[in-house]
Amino acid sequence: MFSRISLAAGAIAGGFVVLLVTQGVNALWIIPGVREEGRKLERAELEAATTKAIGELANEADQARVNRRLCIERGRVYLNSSGKCVERPPQPGG
Repeated sequence: MFSRISLAAGAIAGGFVVLLVTQGVNALWIIPGVREEGRKLERAELEAATTKAIGELANEADQARVNRRLCIERGRVYLNSSGKCVERPPQPGG
């Protein structure tokens, strides 16, 4: 009789340990990876929608204005002469 009780208690304790390990793996590795992947997909979808909307603008001046605004919002520098968005040069001392 005592052995059956100890077997049941051991099975419950073992199941609890497996549950804790599984939850730990999910919390530390699986869930953060999936969230980052979802963020990347969402960013790509928004970028595609933005590019499509800019392409649908009728006026090239409007396209340049929107591109310049997006460039500045992303922390880059818009070159009016070439119409390109480039990385901001590093600031001295900062």
